[in-house]
Amino acid sequence: MSTSLPALGLGCAPLGGLFDAVDDATARGVVDRAWERGVRYFDTAPSYGAGLSERRVGAALRGRPRDEFVISTKIGRLLVPGTPDPSFSGTPALAPKVDFSADGIRQSLEESLERLQLETIDVALIHDPEDHMEAALGAVARLGAWVDMIGVGTKSVDTALTFVNESPIDCVLIAGRYTLLDDSAALELLPACEDRGVHVIAGGVLNSGLLSGGTTFDYAPAPAELIAKRDALEATCARYGVPLAAAALQFPLRHRAISSVLLGARSAAELETDLDLLRLPIPVELWQESVLPQVDDVARR
Repeated sequence: MSTSLPALGLGCAPLGGLFDAVDDATARGVVDRAWERGVRYFDTAPSYGAGLSERRVGAALRGRPRDEFVISTKIGRLLVPGTPDPSFSGTPALAPKVDFSADGIRQSLEESLERLQLETIDVALIHDPEDHMEAALGAVARLGAWVDMIGVGTKSVDTALTFVNESPIDCVLIAGRYTLLDDSAALELLPACEDRGVHVIAGGVLNSGLLSGGTTFDYAPAPAELIAKRDALEATCARYGVPLAAAALQFPLRHRAISSVLLGARSAAELETDLDLLRLPIPVELWQESVLPQVDDVARR
């Protein structure tokens, strides 16, 4: 395994039209601005906009030095003619079809390489395998010949733990489970990854926008208790003059088991804001407030 995961990555689901359509020029502007600001890790998937995200990321990175950036994409779903995933807008008439067979994995990687206009993918992540665990676990052994790093991408701590404990994976992308609102990954998953040398990529760190002024959690209306928890966090941050979103973006990297944090943005301006918040100085006293999740092994960066 030679790939090194940068501490900051661009999560490219929004570039596939997640919930709202994004045009080619806007998507290109996001990737270009990310590159200008030093982002060198890009995470995408075939099912993000029925191939749109991969095509747009590939077009934006074309001509950039290949040894200067890391690409991760997902496997486990092929794109076939059909009704698109309704979570994405402005997409081709293609639907994701689950396939963890050897032929399916090979086809998925080949089609991703074509869309990305690349000869290699650095990281292959088994995508949301909760309903297909036996087949997905078996797929790990088949991936080693084609990619440098193999992992799983999921919102489920239990799924991630199963892969860490039962398969020789290199990394885990855990979405929304190590955040200021939900740090459930901290109990077993992060220690297990640290013990086994498995890299952890934290996605969904704003919990679908609830930590940045929105009202949804896991892409559904947030329950009242989570809104109340968010409000308490926001009030605490305000006493220190710190935007809640800044604390939310910086929190995951305080744990030494976390290798990377993914930022998702649908415009260059949104990305610019998040990058500035990520670098905003935060008093150490804020992190010690009891309303925030406490981290024993802090501040690698």
